[in-house]
Amino acid sequence: MPKPSLNIVMADDDAEDLELMEYALRSKKPEAAIHKVSNGQQLLLYLKNWQDIDPPCLIILDYNMPELTGAEILHILQKENLYESVPKVILSTSNTSAYIHECKKNGAADYFVKPNNMKDMETLAQKMLQLCGREE
Repeated sequence: MPKPSLNIVMADDDAEDLELMEYALRSKKPEAAIHKVSNGQQLLLYLKNWQDIDPPCLIILDYNMPELTGAEILHILQKENLYESVPKVILSTSNTSAYIHECKKNGAADYFVKPNNMKDMETLAQKMLQLCGREE
């Protein structure tokens, strides 16, 4: 079975936000393999099990999640050489400058505030795919 050409992992405790972002990403890249988890521990477990295969081309993290915040996950992943070149972005409802600074210090390629409408979500998906190196 051929592996998908585009692998993206998303972690967010809000199922609706996961679905909206997946829809937006698929509107730009329908063939993408999008893996969704609902917290930081599940993300780390998923990535640990993924190590024998190519790493994802993009990791999308919510800032506020149970068990581990997006910033804490970034800090953990900074220590893993396998994920050094994988862009990691935060997608959050908060635009708190302290959160943004913390995430960028911990290796986030960017920090995005969750859009309020689908058109802006699709524009954001395009920006994320550009980070992934697979834009339209």
